[in-house]
Amino acid sequence: MDEIRISNLEVFCHHGVYEEENTLGQKFLVSAILYTDTRQAGKTDNLEYSIHYGDVCHTIKAIMEERNYKLLEAVAETVAERLLHQYDSLVAIRLEIKKPWAPIMLPIDTVSVVIERSWHQVYFSIGSNMGDKKAHLDYAVEQLKKHEAYRDVMVSSYIETEPYGNVEQDNFLNACIRCRTLLTPEEVLTHIHQIEAEQHRTREVHWGPRTLDIDILYYDKAVIETEDLCIPHPEVGLRTFVLEPLAELAPNLRDPITGLTVCQMLSTLR
Repeated sequence: MDEIRISNLEVFCHHGVYEEENTLGQKFLVSAILYTDTRQAGKTDNLEYSIHYGDVCHTIKAIMEERNYKLLEAVAETVAERLLHQYDSLVAIRLEIKKPWAPIMLPIDTVSVVIERSWHQVYFSIGSNMGDKKAHLDYAVEQLKKHEAYRDVMVSSYIETEPYGNVEQDNFLNACIRCRTLLTPEEVLTHIHQIEAEQHRTREVHWGPRTLDIDILYYDKAVIETEDLCIPHPEVGLRTFVLEPLAELAPNLRDPITGLTVCQMLSTLR
């Protein structure tokens, strides 16, 4: 990925834990690496296909001056998130905010906070077999589309499938979703559980009937296994009702564990 670099932009503002910092203000230095694709801009010599670093500098200044924060961490998080939202071609950012005049009563050159933030590709499986099934799926899609931490939400066809497992119940309506997010996997999990709860989802019977079920299938190429979260979803390759709609969105998506594509897994399962 190409880089546009900004080094030591000076901004005078009022951030800090102490009251005098909020009152008197002080100088901060901001450095950023903007990760983007500059090839088309380089080929055409047209700024329209790049990120205007002058505009970015003025945006950073405006964000840092609009309110006071106690922590550099909060300043950095806000600046990074706002820039990623504002510039469509900005894929990721590495941001450092330095505080040269940190009031610690000791000789020091500077203190700083460095963070890296980016958009992440995530895939979901959604399903319902209670009540108005389509309405439940539509609700999940709409909640992702209207949430500012998600972008480019794409939805597969809705398909009707027989229940999975040994519990007698109604047929399911299933689909898959592809989108980009600024949230961490753990934050995504919390959010989808909130969406499920809003549709009165309960977990009384394993593989039992549910108003709305949302599973994280993939998050970039991440492999995560904790008590609460397993990515990739451990049963992706065993579920036709997942692989069929997923193949609509990403037929060549490769599982980071098995190395198989979605189409290969679907062919094997069939």
